[in-house]
Amino acid sequence: MKSRLIPLLLASLFLCSCQSAYYGTMEKFGVHKRDILVDRVEDAREAQEDAKEQFESAFEEFLAVSEVELGELKSVYDRLNAAFERSEEKAESVRKRVKAIEEVAEALFEEWEEELDLFTSPELRRLSEDQLDTTRDLSVDLISAMNQAASKMDPVLNAFRDQVLFLKHNLNAQAIAALNKTTIALRDEIEILIQQMEASIEEANAFVAQMRSQ
Repeated sequence: MKSRLIPLLLASLFLCSCQSAYYGTMEKFGVHKRDILVDRVEDAREAQEDAKEQFESAFEEFLAVSEVELGELKSVYDRLNAAFERSEEKAESVRKRVKAIEEVAEALFEEWEEELDLFTSPELRRLSEDQLDTTRDLSVDLISAMNQAASKMDPVLNAFRDQVLFLKHNLNAQAIAALNKTTIALRDEIEILIQQMEASIEEANAFVAQMRSQ
């Protein structure tokens, strides 16, 4: 067990040191963790918008299966598989962006807390601490909204994958009927996913606006 943990620990330490070096280098160019956080939130917002559009587009592709001729099923399978793979890629991009937000937020708030002790003015320290608390609360709400939206992608991706696999091995009329039935049943989950993603995007907009106004 210890032999397995050592490589993981070393990888974690290496990652932390790389991140610290990155933040340090960026600060030398006048780009602070706060700026990086805002940039990453904007990147995550764009990734969510892209994912939302892709999931809507993929769902329409799956719905259209009921209208194709049997002779077209092979090309339909190729198209649906491509739509599924694009959806997977967009989902993974969202997850990576949210993870990047979590990393820089943790570094920012840790540094902020440490620097509170450097104040000699109690009043300015209190104001900075209040701002820290507000910013941290906003980031917690944002990350929670983004993770909730991301979690809604999984059941939809699973359904897309199931349908692609089923069609791959059943290029016949029964496959069309089965896919049409399961796709229609997926409509509610797609709507919930889109609503969650739109709410998360709004959270991101509010967070960026708040950070830029401070």
